[in-house]
Amino acid sequence: MTTLLVIAKEPLPGRVKTRLTPPYTPQQAAQIAEAALSDTLTAVLDCPARRRILVLEGAPGKWLPPGIEVVPQSGGGLDERLAAAFALCTGPALLVGMDTPQLTPALLAPVLGPGGWSGCDAWFGPAADGGFWALGFAEPRPELIRGVPMSTPGTGAAQRARLTDAGLAVRDLPELRDVDTADDVRTVAAAIPHSGFAAAFAGIAAAAPAPVPDTAPSAHRTGART
Repeated sequence: MTTLLVIAKEPLPGRVKTRLTPPYTPQQAAQIAEAALSDTLTAVLDCPARRRILVLEGAPGKWLPPGIEVVPQSGGGLDERLAAAFALCTGPALLVGMDTPQLTPALLAPVLGPGGWSGCDAWFGPAADGGFWALGFAEPRPELIRGVPMSTPGTGAAQRARLTDAGLAVRDLPELRDVDTADDVRTVAAAIPHSGFAAAFAGIAAAAPAPVPDTAPSAHRTGART
């Protein structure tokens, strides 16, 4: 059985999804992050696994369902924190983030089902922004993550090259879109309309103030030059 790891931040205003502000407030960005994390953990609970571990920066909250172990993230850059997460495991392990609430057990079935690790040393899930949303090892290899430049358009390519350059047989999962920008939020929510994430987005959108009509005279009516 495979260990499932989720790496995440506590969804606190001003600490998560800062690229969403603006147009969202820090509180709304935290609501979006919490919904994404909650949906991710729900999907993980529905998957067959030896262990389900949340590698968390911060403290657990009401969003944490029963059945998930919680361990604190290590220090250092993201590469060091990912490497440390895999160091917690023995045997097959698959790590996902909190930025893809469209995650489902069906998406992970190729890894977690019969034969998922037969003739396979690693699994890789590319993200549309050039990063990756999933990374797995038949036997944890933290050294193959340390030193990979994170949060760049070339992160995914660099990480996958690390795997193949080490001689690992790599299989790929479908590309997913991370929720990092307001456009990502709208697109992902539309793709999973019955999810908690979509409900959170709809609630935020419904609470948004209506735009104020522009009552100033137009340049055409006043003869002003623009």
